[in-house]
Amino acid sequence: MKGVFGLIGLVVALAILGLVVKKQLAAQGAMMAPPAAAGASNAGVAPATPPATVREQSLQTQQQVRDQVQQLMQQPRPMPEGQ
Repeated sequence: MKGVFGLIGLVVALAILGLVVKKQLAAQGAMMAPPAAAGASNAGVAPATPPATVREQSLQTQQQVRDQVQQLMQQPRPMPEGQ
């Protein structure tokens, strides 16, 4: 009887693990969507052609991160109210 409950527990744990992995892969696929699908975040930016190689894609992603960091660095920081 103990063995049956152990086996049922293992199957339930594997089912839960499978659902979590499926959800994570779906979320990762949404993150990897092409920039044109992002819509509002790219307003005013002409859509670029998709990179042909992994190296080009990596360079493009690095450039996008640099641009975003630069844009965030240009925003003024809020002043503390208590001082």
